[in-house]
Amino acid sequence: MFRLIQVLLRYRALIASLVSRELKARYRGSVLGFLWSFANPILLLVTYTLVFMIILPMKQTPRMEPYFLFFFTGLLPWTWFTSSLLEGSSVLIAGGNLIKKVLFPAEVLPTVTVLTNMVQFLIGLPILLVLLAFAGRLGPDAVLVPLVIIVQLVLTLGATLFLSALTVHFRDIGNILGHVLQLWFFATPILYDVELLGDGTLRKLERFNPLGHIIISYQQMLFHGHFDHWRGLAGAFVAGIVALAVGAFIFDRLRDTYAEGV
Repeated sequence: MFRLIQVLLRYRALIASLVSRELKARYRGSVLGFLWSFANPILLLVTYTLVFMIILPMKQTPRMEPYFLFFFTGLLPWTWFTSSLLEGSSVLIAGGNLIKKVLFPAEVLPTVTVLTNMVQFLIGLPILLVLLAFAGRLGPDAVLVPLVIIVQLVLTLGATLFLSALTVHFRDIGNILGHVLQLWFFATPILYDVELLGDGTLRKLERFNPLGHIIISYQQMLFHGHFDHWRGLAGAFVAGIVALAVGAFIFDRLRDTYAEGV
């Protein structure tokens, strides 16, 4: 893991350049161009609000009002996480020409994917903050959000490194991952308030979901206006460190096989 961090710091200029290129490439040739970075989260919010407030209304409590903002608070970081995993799982295969270059550090590619989607998240975050402030939901604990972003970055990078390394040899992962993430979405308190789970088995299982603790932390800091989920966030950070260590280890062990696998 420490070797990974050293490599990423050494090639930070390359990573920044690739992130910038990736962001520009996403909207090249479109009419709105980079404005899609703002439009996409808004369109996503409108779509899910229509589905879960009108077509299939969810059970709501006063703690979740206004519901569309409660939902958006969890949806924005979830989109960063899932986009990174889905794109990152095949990034080594897509970047095969770079991987075959002897001096190119392969770990740069999944890192660029995670950071690119993090920038997308950071672009959408001000929209959420403005809506929360307008609704009177934004409190002083919102200044703690960078802590959650760091925890999510560590967890997401570790998971992306792990999946990108394995997908080179097991292409079925790309097909399975979408279904796993869909199940994970409903197992994470994004559509519903975690308090609705009570103290039963589901709540106990939720404690083992590191992303659930991250989403709850976002909700408390941004939507509820107070934060007391320190133990859960600390547990998610430990899980993120473990994921990063395992991901870096697997990625390094399989490094010599990438050129042949892609």
